[in-house]
Amino acid sequence: MGLEHRLAPKYASIITEADRYDNWKEEGYFTAGDTSKKPYSLVIPPPNVTGKLHLGHAWDTTLQDILCRYKRMRGYDVCWVPGMDHAGIATQAKVDARLKEEGISRYDIGREKFLDRAWEWKEEYAGTIRKQWAKLGLSLDYSRERFTMDYGLSQAVNKVFVDLYNDGLIYQGERIINWDPEARTALSNIEVEHKEIMGHMYYFRYKVQETGQELVIATTRPETMFADQAIFVHPDDERYKDIVGLHAINPANGQALPIMADDYIDMSFGTAVMKCTPAHDPNDFALAKKYGLDMPICMNDDGTMNEMCGKYAGMNRFECRKELVRDFEAAGVVDHIDEHLHQVGHSERTGVIVEPYLSKQWFVKMKPLAQAVLKNQQIPDQKISFVPERFEHTFTQWLENIEDWCISRQLWWGHRIPAWTNEKTGELYVGTSAPEGSDWKQDEDVLDTWFSSALWPFSTFGWPDMTADLARYYPTDTLVTGYDIIFFWVARMAFQARYCTDNRPFRDVLIHGLIRDKQGRKMSKSLGNGVDPMDVIAEKGADALRFFLTTNSAPGMDLRYDETKVDAAWNFINKIWNASRYVLMQLEPETEYAIDPASLSASDQWIMDRFNRVLAEVEKNMDSFEFGIAGNAVQDFVWNDFCSWYIELSKTDKSRNTSAVLLEVLKKSLLLLSPYMPFVTDTIWEALPSTEGSINVAQWPEPFDFVSDPQLEKEMDLVIQIVQAVRELKSEYRMKPSAPIVITVTDETGEPVTLSQKAATALEGLCHAQLADRKPEGESVSRTLGTSVLSAALSDLVNVEEEKARLEKEVTRLQKEILRGEKMLSNPGFTGKAPASKVEAEKEKLVKYQTEFALVNKQLNDIDKIQSKK
Repeated sequence: MGLEHRLAPKYASIITEADRYDNWKEEGYFTAGDTSKKPYSLVIPPPNVTGKLHLGHAWDTTLQDILCRYKRMRGYDVCWVPGMDHAGIATQAKVDARLKEEGISRYDIGREKFLDRAWEWKEEYAGTIRKQWAKLGLSLDYSRERFTMDYGLSQAVNKVFVDLYNDGLIYQGERIINWDPEARTALSNIEVEHKEIMGHMYYFRYKVQETGQELVIATTRPETMFADQAIFVHPDDERYKDIVGLHAINPANGQALPIMADDYIDMSFGTAVMKCTPAHDPNDFALAKKYGLDMPICMNDDGTMNEMCGKYAGMNRFECRKELVRDFEAAGVVDHIDEHLHQVGHSERTGVIVEPYLSKQWFVKMKPLAQAVLKNQQIPDQKISFVPERFEHTFTQWLENIEDWCISRQLWWGHRIPAWTNEKTGELYVGTSAPEGSDWKQDEDVLDTWFSSALWPFSTFGWPDMTADLARYYPTDTLVTGYDIIFFWVARMAFQARYCTDNRPFRDVLIHGLIRDKQGRKMSKSLGNGVDPMDVIAEKGADALRFFLTTNSAPGMDLRYDETKVDAAWNFINKIWNASRYVLMQLEPETEYAIDPASLSASDQWIMDRFNRVLAEVEKNMDSFEFGIAGNAVQDFVWNDFCSWYIELSKTDKSRNTSAVLLEVLKKSLLLLSPYMPFVTDTIWEALPSTEGSINVAQWPEPFDFVSDPQLEKEMDLVIQIVQAVRELKSEYRMKPSAPIVITVTDETGEPVTLSQKAATALEGLCHAQLADRKPEGESVSRTLGTSVLSAALSDLVNVEEEKARLEKEVTRLQKEILRGEKMLSNPGFTGKAPASKVEAEKEKLVKYQTEFALVNKQLNDIDKIQSKK
């Protein structure tokens, strides 16, 4: 009896993956700090503490984990820093929603108690995220875990703000910003999603006070008319030259608005008359600054109308729009209304339509910071390298066209802005700690979440203090992230790192795409096509999910989630499990197995050479971040070369040396697979003899060291081709696989090929074929094997007359099926009206029948050729 009892008869991920991760953590396998090794570092893109990890997180972190595990095996001291982001707007919205369920709001309990509730939320969801990391098997160094609002990171945030302010790169100013009326906070430009929606263009009549003349002026936002301050026309527009300097009556409130001229007005657009609402439109704001116009605001920060709006005060902005237009129609103010398809900004956080809104905010002056990064992108040992390279253009293009960054947010959850105003003198103080005295009041706002996460690569290592970790692990080596946050995060880390540390934050950025459903649609709640990675793990296991995620896409490309491919990954793992049990079955207890180079068979040499080749291919692709190509190469080797061929060949050679080769190839294969599927490889590793400890601390495999005999390997390749050809012949001619058959193989000169005794024995064992030294007499069938030809007596394969009759009958049947399918698919009534799935099914059937028809015809031709020789 062998050692197969060390593995369960059937692979079950739920058993294999249970409790193993806790042991890895307890043993400290992922804790960095071995200074005898070369350092390699990554920081995890910190997930928001707003909920559970989604499938995109699973993909992103699995790619990082593969890289970390690979580098550890290659002898690096890998430091992978975990952590989470406080996610200001998103987390506050979640806590607000929880309070609403309790019948209260944050205003009822006040700022301090609200923050207590937010920290409770953070602890709850941080615990959930850690459990999910564990389920995924991520090799994180938990001793270095950070949070964007922990004490150290808060100190770093304050220092950066103060330094930027003192350097004149942070300023306060009134600007038209993007306002989220639901979250009641400012948004930066890249937190706004522009969606094309059908709205209306409203054309209203304004009377010129002095002449009674009517001007028709268009707007898409009538509710802002209460804050209009002027009417503008072009100075060269002959139609309106006579009224410049006069006044037009605002139909919303009866105010007389000065009619002014500016060449900003486009004479070819609409009526070429524009109303100016400085506090609610960025272009109007610029005109107001130019001419010193007032800038009143007619809307509250929650999107309701304020006291400026008379009877409409308190109404929601869109309700006000409807009521105002209705009243205008009754008063004869409406000239006409057109449907208008236009791009409208929506909050990336809450989904509501963003309001352009005049507000006093804090801004970062971006041009100098961006220029420093762009300059260093030209220096090879300072630039950030992107994989794929094309994303560097995306990165640099945004920096070249950057605008000042609005960093203040009207929230309670976040880093409070380190600025104080003296309530008596109005003096502003900016510092890392509060000024002395009792008359100072701190700014109520907090910083944009991205301000703190932009410091992540160095603040996590203790910056601004020069810690040992900062000196050893920074700059980090690789960042893995999606192309959708190059603007949000990658660029901001780049300019903050350059400003704070005079360095790049990471050397390489590996970019992946988005996960979509099988049809290529983005996963969303509205479509109901989202997939919870924890559900997949519960059913198929983390190893299957990880292998699917990393072998079905290339860098920079989107990934389509396909459950059948997850099943295929599970089937591969099951194949490894069964192969491992077979290998254990060949091993005797208390026996050492070592390969004897002098006793290697042709098949031994062949599999060892095949492993060496795949090892080189895997290393090349792992080093260039092509994890999909590397993983697929290992799968092909294990499934085909090792399981389908070498294990089968080993059954014809039961020597101890063969057992030793089986064991060693399995061990080396597990090492190649362990970055992808850590749970099952660790389980099998521990079951094998002569392995020490966990696979987590094993080294990357070395190639087999042996003197290869090219002739033996060539013979092995020929045996495999012969076996494939014989199996195909038996299948075509409906022979039993176990039925004996005599074959002849001739080389390019026509001379019969001979095989060594071991090769001939393998051939007999694998396909029950005997190699003759001359061609069969009489009727025969031939198959080409590269430069060789395999021949077999037709009488060994089939009764010629019976087979010919059967094949002719089959030809008739297939012709009818093909004709039926072609007629159906050429009928517009079917292809235009039948469900797409039905049409696709018919297409697949037609291809199947055409393939079968070609094969049957080939077999008939073989028989006809043979009979014609009689």
